[in-house]
Amino acid sequence: MVDRRSGVPAFRQVAADLREKITSGRLAPGDQLPSERDLVEKYGVSRPTVRDAVNMLRSEGLVTSEHGRGVFVRPPTSIRRLARSRLSRDARERDRGAFLADAAAGGFTPSTSVKVSFEEADDRVAGYLAIEAGAEITVRDRVMRADGLVVQLAVSRLPRELTRDTAIEQIDTGSGGTYARLEEAGHRPASFAEHVGARMPTPDEASLLQLAEGVPVVTVTRVACREDGTPLELNDMVLAADRYQLSYEWAAD
Repeated sequence: MVDRRSGVPAFRQVAADLREKITSGRLAPGDQLPSERDLVEKYGVSRPTVRDAVNMLRSEGLVTSEHGRGVFVRPPTSIRRLARSRLSRDARERDRGAFLADAAAGGFTPSTSVKVSFEEADDRVAGYLAIEAGAEITVRDRVMRADGLVVQLAVSRLPRELTRDTAIEQIDTGSGGTYARLEEAGHRPASFAEHVGARMPTPDEASLLQLAEGVPVVTVTRVACREDGTPLELNDMVLAADRYQLSYEWAAD
């Protein structure tokens, strides 16, 4: 039961008790929280109070809601993003490139939702891709999940002249992904440049990534180029900062 004389709002007391159960392990990752009715009876509060408490835990990233099933303790996810070999040709040939490489190293199950569209390049995109502003580009918008939890948002943009009549314009690009299809079309990626930053998320990003209040995102802007320096792809990635470790290795010489 909540303490009505404490001066602490009831929903915060309920959230604090549930939070303690989660952090202590009494409610383990994957466990379902008691039903709304059970929580109302347990704490002697109203349904709106219970909902406010659960929403607080959700905003902290401790629980997640599944439509028609209930509220579950969210498993902790820490992903090591390996820069050294994630984009190698060998990794692509083994279908272990990029996010799949992270999954193989981290032991999580990856899944991705993809939307493909076409639009005109704005000034920023045109500058990165060395094309005219207004030129047609192919956009691959992806939501990436680790064990069902959204951990990364990625939007790739490529000149349409490079993707027309290729699987790059399909949801499933096939084994090896976009870079393998570019290589088959005679546009072999020879170099990659990544620019890493950090900022606070937009409301849409915070919602998709289910970020707790105050948690920033890591941004990675990658440009893939052909051997002659021609840009092939601009990829803007947004990563949940509390779920990622970026790892870079290079020789001392």
